[in-house]
Amino acid sequence: MSQQQGFQPANLALCTFAIALGVFMQVLDSTIANVSLPTIAGNMGVSLNQGTWVITSFTVSNAIGLPVTAWLSRRIGEVHLYVGALIFFLITSFLCGIAQSMNELVIYRTLQGFAAAPLFPMSQVLLMSIFPAAKRSMALALLGMVAVVGPIVGPILGGWLTYDYSWPWIFFINIPIGIFAVMVVLSQLKDRPHKPVKAPLDYIGFTALVLGVGALQVVLDKGNDLDWFSDPWIIGGSVFAAIMLVFLVIWELTDDHPIINLRLFANRNFRLGTIILTLGYAGFFSINLILPQWLQSQMGYTSVWAGLAAAPMGMIPLFLTPILGRLGPRLDMRKLAASSFVVISLSCFMRSNFTTDVDFYTIASIQLFMGIGISLFFMPMTTILLSDLNGPAIADAASLSTFIRTLGASFASSVTTWFWTHNASLHHSVLTEHINPYNPLAASFSGENSTSALMSINNTIDHQSYMLSTLDLFNILMWMFVVLIPFVFLTVRPRPAPAHGGAAH
Repeated sequence: MSQQQGFQPANLALCTFAIALGVFMQVLDSTIANVSLPTIAGNMGVSLNQGTWVITSFTVSNAIGLPVTAWLSRRIGEVHLYVGALIFFLITSFLCGIAQSMNELVIYRTLQGFAAAPLFPMSQVLLMSIFPAAKRSMALALLGMVAVVGPIVGPILGGWLTYDYSWPWIFFINIPIGIFAVMVVLSQLKDRPHKPVKAPLDYIGFTALVLGVGALQVVLDKGNDLDWFSDPWIIGGSVFAAIMLVFLVIWELTDDHPIINLRLFANRNFRLGTIILTLGYAGFFSINLILPQWLQSQMGYTSVWAGLAAAPMGMIPLFLTPILGRLGPRLDMRKLAASSFVVISLSCFMRSNFTTDVDFYTIASIQLFMGIGISLFFMPMTTILLSDLNGPAIADAASLSTFIRTLGASFASSVTTWFWTHNASLHHSVLTEHINPYNPLAASFSGENSTSALMSINNTIDHQSYMLSTLDLFNILMWMFVVLIPFVFLTVRPRPAPAHGGAAH
């Protein structure tokens, strides 16, 4: 057993809580600004489309910063990197709160996303090192729970702070939480040993990564607004991103010190686990993206009530995840993951039968049911993909899998939004074919004010079009989760950890 693996903090529970708080802030900040965008854009005097860069800048820099995490962790150590990232995150959160223009806010959000990049993968590494091998499932279960609760709390908290106080408080709230986390982690892990490894940074690979991922994210973010490949800028950006990413893959496979360790994909569990985790998380992200949008734009919900309708999804994971973590070593993680996809697909099937008369209780109940599936998803899949790795490979794998998952969520965001709006337009055109003077039912709606009547009919059709598009989306997601089920069993069952916390296999 390595010295790092044998190190134990004075208070394991307090240390675990502090590490989880850092992750919670990072996950929270990826969603908390969503409901505040109209207010931020209005205060800054820009359009809502320009305001979306508050989200995109964070996502892009967060994804780009992830591959550098493994190199930094070897260079300065996991504890120093985690604490340094937390402090940088707090500083940039304060700067975001005092920004006076949209350009300033986007720059500070970019820095904040880069600061947040190491928090999730380093939390995985730290928790797996301070927990006995037999209890690592509990540590991963905790992170899975945080990853679920953050996106749920974000919209509710963001809406409350924005409307009852002011939008800067969505960033200022990080400061007291972060100071507490920094103090606890420093006091508990300051003596954790580390032997620096001074490997050179792959500057060429990093440059290709920044350019490729940056261009890809801009294409995904702006594609829907610019009608995708009918716009020359989107075509040019796509070609440039493809060239950079292909070059990146070739370079990383031949470089002696790659910034992204693509050789990890030779490991069966990591390869399949990462693909399944990314697709599953993309589907989960799509549900949480479209449901609140549909509730607010078509069902008349406020941002707070839309958040409350989605919130029950986090209730069951709060109670079930720790139990699964405790029982983890005795359970087949593949069966748990497969069960999660069954539950989530059933929840999508239930939503595919929604009508415009669906009530708050029904929506919240299905979210509560889906929480069972979410409880069975994050911890088992993370356990599977890290199960055959040891030492520095764990940090590489945690960073790489989180990087791919983050890009998958960004891709899912753009594709889901495009499908939802484009498909609604198709349904609208089909439904309006029947509105003509020769349709007695349509003619009966027109009275003295035919313009007003036609506007009313159009609003009804628009409402129904988005309803149909929402149902189509949930049908697609339902089948996607069904298809993922057999692929889980192509992975090798993780071997149980030694009963008395021996060295990891």
